[in-house]
Amino acid sequence: MTLYGVGLGPGQADLVTVRGKRALENADVVYSPGRLSRTVATKHVPQERIGDLDFPMTRDEEKLRSAWKTAAAEIAPQARDGDAAFVTLGDPNVYSTFGHLRRTLAAFHPEVDLEVVPGVSAVTAFATALGVEITAGSSLALREADGGVSPTGPDRMILFKVTDAPATHEGLVEAGYDVTYGRRLFMQQGETLVTDDPHDIDERDYYTLAYAERPDARVEQATDAFLEGVDEAGVVSDGGEASIARQERSEGELGGDEVAE
Repeated sequence: MTLYGVGLGPGQADLVTVRGKRALENADVVYSPGRLSRTVATKHVPQERIGDLDFPMTRDEEKLRSAWKTAAAEIAPQARDGDAAFVTLGDPNVYSTFGHLRRTLAAFHPEVDLEVVPGVSAVTAFATALGVEITAGSSLALREADGGVSPTGPDRMILFKVTDAPATHEGLVEAGYDVTYGRRLFMQQGETLVTDDPHDIDERDYYTLAYAERPDARVEQATDAFLEGVDEAGVVSDGGEASIARQERSEGELGGDEVAE
């Protein structure tokens, strides 16, 4: 039989994928590592089919390894004899606790069959909530910013776990970034907040993210030419053919193509 690692999405029950919902409904038992993921799971399965797991709030690696060994020992028999699911917010393979379970099962219970059901990640939910378009030709890095850390380097970053926004903001601005913050986006619990003022969001909250972008990082797109061709009445003239040709040439050079003179 099978253990399904199910991504629940950012936190609203109706953002669980159709395949994820089917896996939850068919599982004999559904395990959750936290209160928020449990709240979403119970929108799709009865409370009596939710399995309890205990994870200590600690950075002590020995204690964490012990907790994951205990969790794997609980889950493995259920997945051998029937179908079980382990749920996590977001996607199981993107900044998720599911990786710990996968590695522990591989080490101590390699006979367990595993299938991952992807979910809407916090990255895409955040970009949608903020109206941020990650365009073709752009690069995006994911970083953690717990405790006021200000990662720098890439032109565009989404930062997870922004627990001291003012301190993080100071370092990012000094490095030349524009920054927008979002908290509990697409979540059923807690207040949703989007702001560019770090003091609006300065209390510690694990579910705070930030988008940092250098102002000159935007990659010109071919369809930008349509906006260049808009007159004062809002009417597109010729579609900006010269600009489109210029953009096609630029994209070809970025892709390593030889461009004819």
